[in-house]
Amino acid sequence: MPAMRVGAADRLATEVTQRDIEAARTSESTRPLVLALIADWGWLMAAVSIRNLDNGVKERLRLRAASHGRSMESEIRAILEEAVADPEGRPGMLVTLMERFGDLGGIDLEVPARTSPARAADFSA
Repeated sequence: MPAMRVGAADRLATEVTQRDIEAARTSESTRPLVLALIADWGWLMAAVSIRNLDNGVKERLRLRAASHGRSMESEIRAILEEAVADPEGRPGMLVTLMERFGDLGGIDLEVPARTSPARAADFSA
């Protein structure tokens, strides 16, 4: 089994093998370290329960999952990951609109010349 790198908070730049973890599991004094290592490596996954979910929502999720060829659990995971994705990696609205509708072309509007100076807004009413 290849060695796995441990997080800096647990053991700075130390290599730990699966055999070391199994040996540590048997000792009460090292059990918290083993749990910290497992959590650091991402072996523990969060579980979320959703209560009071409307049956209509559940059915739409089931249909959406089936249309994407995924289980409902996988579909919900994908929806959540997309919802909390880093917005820095996404293009802005203008770029998205241009990509979607840019091939349709556009029209040039003639902007009439101003005949009088702009007026200030009146907020008294």
